[in-house]
Amino acid sequence: MAHRSWCAENGQVESNERLEFLGDAVLGLMVADEIYTGHPELPEGELAKLRAGVVNATTLARIARSIALGDVLLLGKGERATGGGDKQSILADALEAVIGAVYLDGGFGAARSVVLELWQSEIAAAVRQGPGGFDHKTRLQEIAVAAFDRPPEYVVHTAGPDHAREFTAQVVVGDEVLGEGIGSSKKEAEQAAAGVAVAALDRTPGVAQSAEPAPERRAS
Repeated sequence: MAHRSWCAENGQVESNERLEFLGDAVLGLMVADEIYTGHPELPEGELAKLRAGVVNATTLARIARSIALGDVLLLGKGERATGGGDKQSILADALEAVIGAVYLDGGFGAARSVVLELWQSEIAAAVRQGPGGFDHKTRLQEIAVAAFDRPPEYVVHTAGPDHAREFTAQVVVGDEVLGEGIGSSKKEAEQAAAGVAVAALDRTPGVAQSAEPAPERRAS
């Protein structure tokens, strides 16, 4: 679990970047296999959207936080001081490294067990949302206009060096901040913020439902 910033301060020590590379491939295969075999009703296009919706930096970082992965990372003094243990990109890469290590140590079966334990609820939620479920910005636009009569606005800030830029977005309706998200691009951060806002509004009685289309009337 050695980040390159720690390796730079501790001599010729290998970072977890090679394991990240392997873990990324293993994770993609495991999720693709699970949704392909578990959902034969979905066409190729929807399978691709489903995989992209649950295999991304935002989801990886959220899962990493849920298992407190940031607490055990080896980070350089500067990275640790600036909150590197909770940065989306660092957490996502570290979780990929863990998956890569499990695969090397225990093989396909062990890696599959770990991935499914961590991702099963993410996959189930994605299937319930349907093919358009991951376009959180469009969904939030619909809810905000229907419920508040105004569209959402996004405020984006950037931090970090050019080679490791991190974007933080807040989504605002009126004077209220509805969600905040982090990403490696402006688009990813805005989608993450919109996803937080949609999840919060879905739990607010009557708000998200106001954006649902009215049922069609049948001619008598």
